[in-house]
Formats: sequence, structure tokens, C-alpha cells
Amino acid sequence: MALRHFDLVVIGGGSGGVRAARLAARRGARVALAEGARLGGTCVNLGCIPKKLYSHAAHHGTAFEEARAFGWRFETPVLDWAELKRRRAAEVARLNQVYAGLLSDAGVTVLPGWARLTEARTVQVGEQTVTAERVLLATGGAPGLPGIEGAELGITSNQLFDLEPFPRRLVVVGGGYIGCEFASIFTGLGAQVSLLHRGERLLEGFDDEVRDFVAGELVKKGVELRLAARVEALAPGPEGVSVRLGGVSALAADAVLLATGRAPCTGGLGLEALGLQLDERGAVPVDRSFTTALPWLHAIGDVTGRQALTPVALMQAAALIDRLYGCGDRPPREMSEDLVPTAVFCDPPVAAVGLTEAEARRRHAKVRIWRSEFRPLRHAVSGSPERALMKLVVDGETDRVLGVHLVAPEAPEVVQGFAVAIKAGVTKALLDSTVAVHPSLAEELVLMRDEVCRGGSSLA
Repeated sequence: MALRHFDLVVIGGGSGGVRAARLAARRGARVALAEGARLGGTCVNLGCIPKKLYSHAAHHGTAFEEARAFGWRFETPVLDWAELKRRRAAEVARLNQVYAGLLSDAGVTVLPGWARLTEARTVQVGEQTVTAERVLLATGGAPGLPGIEGAELGITSNQLFDLEPFPRRLVVVGGGYIGCEFASIFTGLGAQVSLLHRGERLLEGFDDEVRDFVAGELVKKGVELRLAARVEALAPGPEGVSVRLGGVSALAADAVLLATGRAPCTGGLGLEALGLQLDERGAVPVDRSFTTALPWLHAIGDVTGRQALTPVALMQAAALIDRLYGCGDRPPREMSEDLVPTAVFCDPPVAAVGLTEAEARRRHAKVRIWRSEFRPLRHAVSGSPERALMKLVVDGETDRVLGVHLVAPEAPEVVQGFAVAIKAGVTKALLDSTVAVHPSLAEELVLMRDEVCRGGSSLA
């Protein structure tokens, strides 16, 4: 039987892979996409979407309590864990079908099964083999288990969504995005949560003041936070799992979430046999055009070891396809890794775009900081001790805003618009001249008139 030949074979049906396949097919390329699991990748099935749905569920628990202070009277609500899981699964299944429809409508051939490169431009998917002018790796990343004794007794975020029964005592190991988000979510859903982190601060890579502020807010919400905590081992306990820590007695847990990192999914792809060298993290190295050392092989998204964010993979896909297959009369899109906005959906959520204060001081001769910490209006009635933090990092010589950092309800919604403004070169003077929307949280960013400091640390 003659081999089926395509212009492009995409390996991986996550957000980046699906977008690349659709765009290429719409521009006349013959495209196939190979996926061995459900379409949508981590974001749809085990990441962004189900996590945000559970975050909404957790916030309802808090909202019920706050509603009493606003005059609402009702019986104490009870979480139906099985119903939440069912509804989440139904929405994920719907999105799987949406992705399938998008590929079908674009004329993409879907090859169900795990793919492997057997030689140059040749891909084996299950029992069939296809060839292509170009191959795109969009296989994403996956959580791994840390090298501690008894790690197999823990779970990763992949298992947490369908955990049964609901974990009344949850220990979260790891203080990054995933650890902080699920610590908040399960606290809001009614679990007793302990968050263990080996570092002195949570959320590496964020502004240091934000990191300290978030830690305090998580504790206010009921998370038991242990920083500089070294997990030595997990062991079976009389009632679940025993988490042994250095220097203190063990913690008892119904479940232990090991949120200690993710790794690119490159195993079984056959890359080594092709002579492609992975980096020290197991990621696929690519140049600025998302091309590997093999001119016919490209890679985008988490598998490249760059910023592991769904919108980044989507934009990388668009930039690559524009370059390979054209984009009509408009200029080709480009993917800049600067000024990428990001958010952590803990409670309260964190959002940021641009440079942290420390980064700005390393890169710029003069840095000015504006900072505001306040109690959101609704808590004047609700009685919650939650506070918000907003911070502007500004180039003291050009007045250009270098970074925006928020810890506040709806912070991810607020930061999106400011990300556009920063890319456009907004200055502090321009923010000052903008009329505020009152009363709102976001207005604080255009009302900060008193500078925290003109040099040194804004924490002084």
C-alpha cells in the first residue's frame, strides 16, 4: 500500500497543535494530526478549563458566607462533589467534540493513536505510517513525581479532578502555580489543606512583594502554609498517607498532591534515533522560527521548554504557520516572549505583566514604584480580612510603565487590558490622565499619585 503523504503532520492535539493544523489546512496545505488521547490537550482535559471550573466552585463557597453579611438568609450549603465532577466531565467532553469539529471543518485528517518518528519525514501512528514535507511537535508537557521515597503514594494534578472520595485532609507539595491554585481550590471546597514548599517564598518568578503578600492571604483563607519545608518521604498511614518532614512530626493526609514540576513530553517520539539532541530538561530546542536542528521538524508549546502557557502555544502556532504557508496581505504574526501576561487562579488571584521590581532595577538606571494596598469595597460589609495589592513598576527616566502586578479579585480580567497598554508603551503620566471607573478595583491603577519610593526597595 502506498504511503499517505501530507504537507504537514502535527503530533499532538492540544491547543497549539490543533490551531497549527487548522490554520495550515485553511491555507491549502494537506494536514494530518496525530493524537493518542482526547483532543484539547492538558488545557482542556486536565488543566486550565477544569481547574477554572473548580475554582469557580470554590469561590461559591466563600460567596455563600459573604452573602449572609449582605442580608441573604438560607440553609448552610453542602458541596456535592460527585455532581461537580460530573458537570466538569460533561463540559470537557463537549469541548473535545468542539475540537474534533474544528479540525473536521478545516479539512484536517485526524490520526488516532500515539505517533513516533521512524525516519526523516516519516511518522508511524499505530499501525499506519505517513510521510510529510514537514512535521510539527506539539506534544506538550506532563506532571512528574519527585525523587522522594514513597512518591508513588502521591498523586499529580492529573488525578486530582476525579479523586474519590473527596479529600478532607489534603497535603500539597509545591508552591508554584499548580500548588497554590489547588491549595486555594480545595480549601474553598471545604478541605483542610497544608501547603508545603521547599523555598522561602511561593510563586518563583513573580515580584517578591507579590509573593509575600499572596502567602499572607492564603493563610487568611485557611491554608496551613509551611515554607522551607523538606519532604523526606511518603508512607502508608493508619488513615491515608503519612508525609514525613525533616525535623518535625509527620502530617496525616487523605491525599497528597505532588505539584513539584512538569516535564516536556518527548518520550517515545523517536527523536534520539534521528539525532536530535534534547536540552538538559528534556525539551526540544528550537530557534526563533520554531525550527529544530532538523530543517523539516518544528516544535511549539510546552515541549520546547519555554513559557508553558496555552496562549503562548496558540500564538507560536499562528506565527509558525504564517511563516510556512503565508498569511495573505497582512504581515506575518510574530511571537515575542516579552510582556506575556500571566495569572495564578488562587484566592485572591494573582496577575502580572512585564518586569518585576527586581528585574527592573537590574535593567534600568532609575526605577520608580507606585504601590497600593487596600480592602476591596465588598469586604467593608462582608467582614472578610482579605486585602488587595496593586503595584506599578516604572522607568524613572522615560516614565514608561515596565510592569503591573496585582493580587486582587478579578485580577486576571484587569491585567489583560493593561498588557495591551504596556505593549503600546503606556506611561505613568498617561495612566494619571485616564478617568477612573468608580467604584472598581481597577481604578486604583490610574489613581495612584503618591510614589512609594524613589530608590532602593519599595518594601522599606
